[in-house]
Amino acid sequence: MPSAQELLWTGFRGLDAAEVDLPFRPGGLILFARNLDPDPAQGPARCRALIDGLQARFGADLPLAVALDQEGGPVSRLRPWVGATPPLRRIWLGGGTAACESWGRLWGEGLRQLGFNVDFAPVVDLWDGHPGAGIGDRAASGDPAETAAAAGAFLHGLESMGVRGCLKHFPGLGGTTLDSHLGLPELADAALVDRNAAAFTALAHPDRLVMVAHLRTPASDPLPASLHRGSVAANPWGIQGRFLPDDLEMGGCADWSWPERVRLSLEAGHQWLLVCQTPEGWTACAEAVGTMPDALCLGPLQATRNLRRNLPPPPGTSFDPTAWQDWLMRLRAAAEEV
Repeated sequence: MPSAQELLWTGFRGLDAAEVDLPFRPGGLILFARNLDPDPAQGPARCRALIDGLQARFGADLPLAVALDQEGGPVSRLRPWVGATPPLRRIWLGGGTAACESWGRLWGEGLRQLGFNVDFAPVVDLWDGHPGAGIGDRAASGDPAETAAAAGAFLHGLESMGVRGCLKHFPGLGGTTLDSHLGLPELADAALVDRNAAAFTALAHPDRLVMVAHLRTPASDPLPASLHRGSVAANPWGIQGRFLPDDLEMGGCADWSWPERVRLSLEAGHQWLLVCQTPEGWTACAEAVGTMPDALCLGPLQATRNLRRNLPPPPGTSFDPTAWQDWLMRLRAAAEEV
């Protein structure tokens, strides 16, 4: 029988599968720099071996969803292996949709070689020029239509290579001045919230992964949008998707207990529970979801298992260093042209 802990898309410690110690069976995993050997010579092959080992361990019934945040620019988990790469805004301004699609394709190709089947990208927030809010040039444009065009092209390229993307951070952090890793940002202007959300309208559909921000809006107050059903499954813009909250360990939702975070997330309509940073956090989240009524977990659990059932098939039988080097040369050449 499936367990409610399969709703967790969790971080973990370790660079090799034998080191990974999780007290539950997750449905998804997310890798961070702490899970990647920074040595460019051995790191990529070691990453593929890690993912293959975790798939064998946790994905025998259904494939695991295995993700990371690989946007390029300032959010690039692969930076130690590939060097500096451009953020989405620079790609958009320099080459429009063609360049955005090309970069999505490049990242998708490399991620598939490593064994990933999900990338938590692209950013669909509106660019606002605020230096300290955590978004900056990760966002393509301050115009909703341009943002949707850039993100949509990147997404098309990424998914054409067999890696699912994820729209973030719905309904949009444009105009905020506080990084939601540190606390709960707020947008008091409902019209600005509507403008931010407009960038997601053309891109979201019922099978699209959509990450919801820890952001207080006039509609969600006093909750963050991530924990508010009227901002998730019952959002006023009619945007559908496979919703998941941003990392539930972030400062933006720290004022709520773990049982409250989990209950409110499930009531809001999330299909996954994303918890990334510490053993204490993912253990507390797993314990909390285990106390939830079956009726609250059954729908999300069916949805997450359906997504896993339809993930792209695994790549070839082993890591190919020649193909990796070929990809790396093309990626670096593309970076020099931006």
